Amino acid sequence: MFIQTQDTPNPATLKFIPGVPVMESGTADYPAADSAAHSPLARRLFQIDGVKGVFLGGDFVAVTKEDALDWFALKPSILAGIMEHYASGMPVVEAAGTEGETGDEDDDDVVRQIKQLLDTRVRPAVAMDGGDIVFQGFDDGIVTLQMRGACQGCPSSTATLKMGIENMLRHYIPDVREVRAADL
Repeated sequence: MFIQTQDTPNPATLKFIPGVPVMESGTADYPAADSAAHSPLARRLFQIDGVKGVFLGGDFVAVTKEDALDWFALKPSILAGIMEHYASGMPVVEAAGTEGETGDEDDDDVVRQIKQLLDTRVRPAVAMDGGDIVFQGFDDGIVTLQMRGACQGCPSSTATLKMGIENMLRHYIPDVREVRAADL
């Protein structure tokens, strides 16, 4: 198995691309070891000293490291952990632990439009950087979004929200006044 690596805008997160599907649908975010109960792959990666977070996308694994450690020292162990996982034949996720946007028939037209724009224009670009963005709510002209994976804690995530996503949503949907990051 040949696993490619790719830098992300977040210097603490590296994207690992194993060349095989990681998630069949949706994404899974494991910000800490105790949240990885349903993912054998994430549990294996958290056993490596210095791994602080694991995010699973359609075709990649984004790993966030402790700030004090260097990728040069950590990367070989992560590559070995991913290869060992796939060689074991175990599933990436054992139970329904996937997350992502779900269509809700109760959503009004504005919320449906926001979700559609996020799904078609924002999420693919954010996934290229090793992350995901999830709609949390829309109230009084304010869209609340949660950044995940490499995007969570990324120095440029505020600029992405304000300059990119907010401007795009305001352009297409006049009811949108502002975009905010969800409090974690």
